[in-house]
Amino acid sequence: MNIQSFLEHHGILRNPFAEEDAQTDPVFKEHCISNAYHPIWDKVYGDPSDPSTSIIFGPKGSGKTAMRLQIDRHLARYNNENSERRVYVIHYDDFNPFLDHFSERLSRRVSKKPEKVLDAWRLWDHVDAILCIGVTDLVDRMLGINSTGKADAIDDASIRSLDRTSARDLLLLAACYDQSTDSTFMSRWNSLRKHLRYGNLSSKTTLFGAIAWSIVAIIFVVWLFPPTTLPEGGRDLTALWLLPLLLVVGWLPHWIRVIKCQFAALGMHRHMRVGKRETGSMRKVLQSIPKSELASQPLPRYDRTDDRYELLHKFQGILRKLGYTGIIVLMDRVDEPHMTGGKPELMQRFVWPMLDNKLLKHPGMGFKMMLPQELHREIERESREFHERARLDKQNVIPAFQWTGEALYDLARARMMACAGDNQSPEPKDLFEDDVSYQRMLSAFQSLRVPRHLFRFLYRVLVDHCNHYTDSQPEFKIKAETFESALAVYGRDNDPTFT
Repeated sequence: MNIQSFLEHHGILRNPFAEEDAQTDPVFKEHCISNAYHPIWDKVYGDPSDPSTSIIFGPKGSGKTAMRLQIDRHLARYNNENSERRVYVIHYDDFNPFLDHFSERLSRRVSKKPEKVLDAWRLWDHVDAILCIGVTDLVDRMLGINSTGKADAIDDASIRSLDRTSARDLLLLAACYDQSTDSTFMSRWNSLRKHLRYGNLSSKTTLFGAIAWSIVAIIFVVWLFPPTTLPEGGRDLTALWLLPLLLVVGWLPHWIRVIKCQFAALGMHRHMRVGKRETGSMRKVLQSIPKSELASQPLPRYDRTDDRYELLHKFQGILRKLGYTGIIVLMDRVDEPHMTGGKPELMQRFVWPMLDNKLLKHPGMGFKMMLPQELHREIERESREFHERARLDKQNVIPAFQWTGEALYDLARARMMACAGDNQSPEPKDLFEDDVSYQRMLSAFQSLRVPRHLFRFLYRVLVDHCNHYTDSQPEFKIKAETFESALAVYGRDNDPTFT
């Protein structure tokens, strides 16, 4: 018997349980993302006008990624409705590029062992990675690259509203954190400078001064020691050492500035460990900013968080002038990077530096962290010092992202209705014979615990039922025997803790 024929008999046009991953699930993206919520939704989402931090711990398949996608969709809607008070969203969920760049900066002996690499990961590396994502996306929007829609595009009027100080800050942030590979670093940076209308002719003052000094020095030496006055075949030793001395004196300020910029670029290359940047390119960019405007500016050239927080403040200041009053960082999929491999002890090494109250309560910024359930058990074993630093009592923690049988039933019903034809309202109990009671279904769904197990189980039930009948002699109600046997087999094969 064909599964589609069975579903169409109940008014369902496509299989609502065929997909398991929210990122590739069309039913979720097209329908359930805006009308199927977990009971904790309001607590996690909060108020976008005043970003706050939420930390959610849940097992695999519990719907953490689905909730992240829902938050993202609702924030996009909020931005469309509040053009003057938008929220800037940073998707911190692809860690492999940052971890790869980070491991390349470590010694070969250390980089071969994931636990040692992750032991070297610090809070400022997280901040650097977040700024890399945020700054690269902002520069893309300003240059008109990969803009996803009107709400995300930054028009020329907004760009022109930035004063010279903000333009300087954005150019410095781009020099440190822009990781785009769409074009060469220097051409992209110069394109951004032109969009910002940031004139930098004064940055070449020392170079122009050195050239002018050289010309004057040559003219002076030639005037002082004209060749016609020298004895035939003779040499004036004063003329031989005076000109090089004058040239050294004239070029000294320029070379001092070049050396300072080179040292700053070397420091950035060494201590901003999560991104790729060539030292020569960074030096040229630093030289392109006037000396007076570069003085005392924070750069990620030391192993400390102070500079990162100042850069984060600068980024927020630029966003405020562009109409973004807050930042929300969506963090997810920490169990997927190849370096953590889903192992709790490795994920712990990666996540723990970020659990710092100063960062999580940073003004105008909120973190929505979707973390594996195993990490909550590790937190309970941590020391008092860790808890004083993290202050998880202030972070709106959801210790267990759990689903009741009733909530899972409502979720299955929402998916069935999303896949149903017009004027159809199917429910899960409609698929089964009367000997499968409503209470029995709730009990079975409760034992499955998470949506992924629920979808897999219901899909298996449909397959098992249809395999027992033919299209010529169909049966459109699933018997209790099929339900119970599929539940027992699924629990044994897919969930070792199934009860």
